[in-house]
Amino acid sequence: MSQQQRPNDVSIDAIPVDIANTQSGAVKPADVPEEIRSITRGLASDQPPTNPLVVLKAARWWYIHGKGGTDPAFRWAIEWARHLATDTPSDMNQFDEFLEYLVAVGFADEKAALR
Repeated sequence: MSQQQRPNDVSIDAIPVDIANTQSGAVKPADVPEEIRSITRGLASDQPPTNPLVVLKAARWWYIHGKGGTDPAFRWAIEWARHLATDTPSDMNQFDEFLEYLVAVGFADEKAALR
């Protein structure tokens, strides 16, 4: 059974892609779907997700709705997925940029609150 999608609400899974807001770079916490918000906060926590497919789901959302390939949340999610796939150390500079970005976007008032 095929499912019709409106041209402004396209997705390949349960997370909708808002075409009008793609790569705007102006992400507000209220605009982030709950599942992506949860994964993103998990990536900032002491016990981040260990399933690369879950991490890549968040990376995809941030790439589309954030700043594209330069979005710090996208870059950290890709870096964490690489770490999971290769078991090599992750780039802590990217992690710090990611935490600063989440504070700037409004996920927390300070980096320590994310951990």
